[in-house]
Amino acid sequence: MRVATWNVNSIRTRVARVVDWLGREDIDVLAMQEIKCKESQFPFDQFAEAGYEVELHGLNQWNGVAFASRLPMEDVIRGFPSAPGFGTAGDDGALPLEARAMGVTTNGIRLWSLYVPNGRELDHPHYAYKLDWLAKLAGDTKAWLADNPDQPLALMGDWNIAPLDTDVWPTWPFGTSTHTSEPERAAFAEFEKLGLVDVVRDRAPNGFTFWDYQQLRFPRNEGMRIDFILGSKPFAELVTGASIHREERKGDAPSDHVPVVAELDLPVEGDDDRPMIF
Repeated sequence: MRVATWNVNSIRTRVARVVDWLGREDIDVLAMQEIKCKESQFPFDQFAEAGYEVELHGLNQWNGVAFASRLPMEDVIRGFPSAPGFGTAGDDGALPLEARAMGVTTNGIRLWSLYVPNGRELDHPHYAYKLDWLAKLAGDTKAWLADNPDQPLALMGDWNIAPLDTDVWPTWPFGTSTHTSEPERAAFAEFEKLGLVDVVRDRAPNGFTFWDYQQLRFPRNEGMRIDFILGSKPFAELVTGASIHREERKGDAPSDHVPVVAELDLPVEGDDDRPMIF
């Protein structure tokens, strides 16, 4: 079984690229972030023609997460229970919730597609929101692990955190920017303390997953490693390989992120009937 995560940065703009890549790479389940559309705007037909069902959580032209799967998806949840809101409070005093998380169960594994808030600037309210969002997610994750300790679980997506200094280019403005601040890295480490493992790093130790469109960042390889698949012990034990697909940053109209893939030693029903991919 092959699962992947990809911040597609507008699925309507890049649907042809995404669907083509799914087929070429024989992906069973893809977690997407920044789909930037509502359900009524999503290009379902192209995915269906390629053999994929889609579940999504999209509220407007910002944010948005989704799953494309050629396996049945069950227990679909949009948002996690304790997720905080952000923005202007409504008449009831509650802050609006953003479309940043959804979970599905497929082939016996629990998967989450996550688009962690950016944080913007260290003194911006969005930064405090980011830390609160991560803390609340960690609390819910702890409960999920306790309730179903034997079920493979993975949190996949754009974390907007570079945990190591080597996850950004050498001239990155350390200490004055988000993504590498100590509170953000400590928030990321909380998930590792819960027992989750970065299942990609040991198998693909080098490489970035994001390059800004500005200032020739990609040609200069001034990127960041901020897209991760963090798996529970039962999930990590299934992983046999992993890869970062840097080539998808090239070509016409690419996303500024690239796919990250994990291969699992988990049979897929009907796998022998699939067409050969060369």
